[in-house]
Amino acid sequence: MTRPFEGIRILDITHVLAGPFAAYQLAVLGADVIKVEHPAEPDQSRGSGTDRKLNRRNMGTSFLTQASNKRSMTLDLKDERGRQILRRLAAQADVLVENYRPGAFEALGLGYEALSEINPRLVYCSISAFGQTGPRREQTAYDHVIQGTSGLMAMTGTEEINPIKFGAPAVDYATGTMAAFALAAALFQRERTGRGQRIDLAMLDVAIVLMSSHLTGYSWNGREPKPHGNKQPYATNSAYEAKDGALVMIGASNLGQQRRLWAALERPDMAKDNNEAREDDREREAGVIADIIRTRTADEWERYLQARHVPAARVRTMAEALADPHLDSRGVIHRHAGAAGVDSPFAVPLAAFRFAHGGPRIDTPPPAFGADTDAILCELGYAAADIADLRGAGVI
Repeated sequence: MTRPFEGIRILDITHVLAGPFAAYQLAVLGADVIKVEHPAEPDQSRGSGTDRKLNRRNMGTSFLTQASNKRSMTLDLKDERGRQILRRLAAQADVLVENYRPGAFEALGLGYEALSEINPRLVYCSISAFGQTGPRREQTAYDHVIQGTSGLMAMTGTEEINPIKFGAPAVDYATGTMAAFALAAALFQRERTGRGQRIDLAMLDVAIVLMSSHLTGYSWNGREPKPHGNKQPYATNSAYEAKDGALVMIGASNLGQQRRLWAALERPDMAKDNNEAREDDREREAGVIADIIRTRTADEWERYLQARHVPAARVRTMAEALADPHLDSRGVIHRHAGAAGVDSPFAVPLAAFRFAHGGPRIDTPPPAFGADTDAILCELGYAAADIADLRGAGVI
């Protein structure tokens, strides 16, 4: 069965995480993604990760994460010959994604207006820290800087220790996911209108959307969201230490769940009829729950409470989470036997959803730096001698 984006060509002129992750999500759904990198300046992620040997080979684990199903070519866009090659690529492409400083591609004559004249059906996505407009448009940032700027860090941590950055680069991944959604929407719109689209996507805007309910609450009464750590507003929706010292995260959030929890803990007298009463009695409830949870191990509590339809789980490390056979059954992780310069098996995320047919799939491992340059130039009609000249001049 044909995947959703088969026949769609994407020029991925991005680096680090958010942009490459956006293109990756369309690649696993069938798009032909050409990753374009400067011949002397590989994507920063190629030199980042948990293995220095791979980093030195330009195949760092940060790059491996989101490069499957892509082709790699090198191109110096500061050279007019390189820009001409990109224009020829754009004439045949459906999507271009870039995440450089706002105005940089316009200065090179490669902005949306210039390329849409060549290809009116082109969907052009610009990802940046603060957007293409506004007083901060020229400022730069990474995930952790945006977490600090947006207010996310201020609401993360404990009452005693805050602000705290998320453990994972959540804003980057959310930005990549939002970009993939915007690209899919623009391509669908193009089927109706026949016209391309300009997408202006800012990491700060994504971070604000990630705090949607907090934003609305603050706009209503000016109440700033506070860091709670593992101590949430409802005692039945918090973490507690078990007999073995491990934490149990209980998620009895709504009224029905908290009634089931109190019944399971053999304290039905503690159940409340409304949320205000739960908030008012939070500290007493927490003390009762803490004493009871200390009587069993975390695994015992997880099995016991889940069997009674109370959301609960032992807090796990990544190693423990990945060892769960449930993940294998879901197919969210793809395991490569190896790749160019990577001679051992490794795993990468595939997709967080499944289709009944024609769904996400990984066909090829992450490519070596510039591995497909010659083949792509041949597709554009360049002869071997022309390619040799371009390489000799440092254009590719």
